[in-house]
Amino acid sequence: MEATTNVVDQSHPSHPHADPQRPLPEWLTGMFAAVDAFDIDRFLTFLSPECEFRFANAPSVYGHEAIRQAVGGLFGAIKGISHKDLEAWVNPDTTIASGHVTYVRQNDTELTVPFAVIFRLDHGLVRQYLIYVDNSQLFT
Repeated sequence: MEATTNVVDQSHPSHPHADPQRPLPEWLTGMFAAVDAFDIDRFLTFLSPECEFRFANAPSVYGHEAIRQAVGGLFGAIKGISHKDLEAWVNPDTTIASGHVTYVRQNDTELTVPFAVIFRLDHGLVRQYLIYVDNSQLFT
């Protein structure tokens, strides 16, 4: 995962385009690094205890234990995951991130697709985590 890439700070309207020189928020790079490392415990430290988590077209789940089960299910079904080409649009209580995610299947084949995530924050933790991705070809 790239440490710096495009970030747009929407709190300053004079910045209409992403700036490739600004680093991504540390919490965001740390969270994606935890996912890419299959480190569920570290991943959960970025989420509020009552966080809503929705992955693609699956129903939302709520709270650390339900999120642990949902994310653990994905981690158990694939061999690897990595996020790259990250961009972020940052507001005080909402961050939107996009990029490409590569899934490594159990048979070592890969699927790379674009994704976007909406994060709603509360006191520095993610309270809503909404993933938009078409990974319908992952298990075909």
